[in-house]
Amino acid sequence: MKGNSTSCCKVSDGMLCRFCKSANTVKNGTTKNKKQQYLCKQCGKRFIEHYTYRAYRPYINRQIATLTKEGLGIRSIARVLAVSATTILKRIIVIARTVTKPVISKGKTYEVDEINTFIKRKRKKIWIAYALERTSKTVVNFRIGSRNNKTLDYVLKTLKHSNAKQIYTDGLKNYKYLIDQKIHCVVRYGTNHIERNNLTLRTHLKRLNRRTICFSRSLVVLAAVLKIYFWG
Repeated sequence: MKGNSTSCCKVSDGMLCRFCKSANTVKNGTTKNKKQQYLCKQCGKRFIEHYTYRAYRPYINRQIATLTKEGLGIRSIARVLAVSATTILKRIIVIARTVTKPVISKGKTYEVDEINTFIKRKRKKIWIAYALERTSKTVVNFRIGSRNNKTLDYVLKTLKHSNAKQIYTDGLKNYKYLIDQKIHCVVRYGTNHIERNNLTLRTHLKRLNRRTICFSRSLVVLAAVLKIYFWG
């Protein structure tokens, strides 16, 4: 943009729709900032050629996901990217919806454990139960909730459907009623990998760290952050 120092991002080339990439677009008035607005006759959505606000840049979602996995909080990401904290919050939830779980192979060995945290205040303690594939160190499923059979069984069902070879857990009594004794193993050092992963989680995600002023205020956002961290 000549004669203007404002940093802009061009989202269309030859007036292609930024949503469906159709060339069937026409001019459709101007915005309140006097920028030309276009209407896509294919999908019916409106857009403009240049967006000044950084949140509209095509690579911003990728940067949000990367910074989330590096442990930055909502406001930290907002400061780094010069984008509103509210926008970051909404984008994290949107990004998490596009993330898919990994394909689970049959006959693998898993470790299952829980890690505790809280929502809003320490009295509202919750648990993150998850399963780790022992060889690849991949998290195959997780669930946030109380430390009860319902939360644990949600994670364990995935392993049962994959015909797990063995499932290693700690001595929590709930597992005895949820896992077949033939594949259930409770041995010393049996959950070393997932215990180490718990430490990595607390180190990488400030909201899970024990000695920090950072904490989660929403169960939805916590689930979204974990989904991006595990599989994003």
